[in-house]
Amino acid sequence: MNNTQSIKFRNFANTECKGSSSLYEFLSLQIADDDELLELATHARSGQPSSNLLFGAVHYLLLKGNDHSLRYFYPSMTKHPRKVDESFLPFKEFCNQYSNEIIPLLQEKLVQTNEVRRCSYLFPAFQYIYNITKKPLALIEIGTSAGLQLLWDQYSYSYGTGVAYGNRESTLHITAEIKGDNAPNLQDYIPPVASRIGIDLHPIDLKDDDNVLWLKALIWPEHHERRELFEKAAKIVKANEIRLIKGNGVEMLDELSKEVSSEYAICVFHTHVANQMPAGVRNRLLEKVKQIGSEREIFHLYNNIQDRDLHLDYSFDGKEYKHVVGQTEGHGKWFTWGL
Repeated sequence: MNNTQSIKFRNFANTECKGSSSLYEFLSLQIADDDELLELATHARSGQPSSNLLFGAVHYLLLKGNDHSLRYFYPSMTKHPRKVDESFLPFKEFCNQYSNEIIPLLQEKLVQTNEVRRCSYLFPAFQYIYNITKKPLALIEIGTSAGLQLLWDQYSYSYGTGVAYGNRESTLHITAEIKGDNAPNLQDYIPPVASRIGIDLHPIDLKDDDNVLWLKALIWPEHHERRELFEKAAKIVKANEIRLIKGNGVEMLDELSKEVSSEYAICVFHTHVANQMPAGVRNRLLEKVKQIGSEREIFHLYNNIQDRDLHLDYSFDGKEYKHVVGQTEGHGKWFTWGL
């Protein structure tokens, strides 16, 4: 048995899926004890989470129309799914039957889940930044995927009080809970955005229907609201101009920052991306931001470098600041606020 893969699937079940996806939780625990499926998962490219990738590949093929009774266990494909505890044998049969299609997907595709709901905490964070700098924001997102989060100013938001913020005319409304005693000082304005650049090793063009299908496949079967939010956000992305660059965001940061006029505030941000970077690359990113900050103001909003918390580091008026913004739920359903 591949013990490394077995541990990954067991951890995925217990730390990621519990309370969020009963289907994936059950299947992950079964896969953790199955030599054939563990071997199949080893085809995932290096640095990619094999559990997410395997489930994404299977879901993608089902959504694409591959015929199998496994579809009747997926809430994304049927209104009345069959019992989760009967799903493993059909899942294994499907993997055996379509392994020649699953393996190339594991080798070529990436887990690029770009949760638009995470904008629920980006919006107040960018308001906070604008209140400091009073300059239009030049956005640079590292690991942008399809660029959904680059358009955070095009969505509307509410936080359980009945008051809407952001773009109230938007077709996409995002809700989230603010936990704890502290809350952001939300204000009735949208910070001006001067430019928006997204960098990714493999940027996703949503004009390609196959790309849209892959991103939908990465959304877990029970998560109907996530799917609905993604579909609305995808339409907004298609209707707006954003600059997506194929490349290494850490290596390109110097060059891109030099393109930004001093009239604008550079805002580098990324959510749930740094965990896919080697430790050396994460450290180099922090060093580059610090280096740029020695010459001009720069704001860096991120998580998954030191820990899972959301952080805001910035250089302003010749001084360095480091803040923990708060804790965030992985899909943006809730967050705490410490600024």
